[in-house]
Amino acid sequence: MHRPLISFLAAGVTSTVVALAGAPWWLAAAAFGCLVLGLGVVALQSVFPQESAHRLAWWRDRRRR
Repeated sequence: MHRPLISFLAAGVTSTVVALAGAPWWLAAAAFGCLVLGLGVVALQSVFPQESAHRLAWWRDRRRR
């Protein structure tokens, strides 16, 4: 079951805002930093293939350039 990235983003931001209501600024900044880092990892995984056969084909094509 694959859900679009935007639904994960909306759920993550909404739950983070609700959980951090009234929290110190540094805790809110750290939480949003972790959220951004997680989204960065998801973006990298979507750009670079993760399956072995696809990854091998991607690197072979990359070396030909």
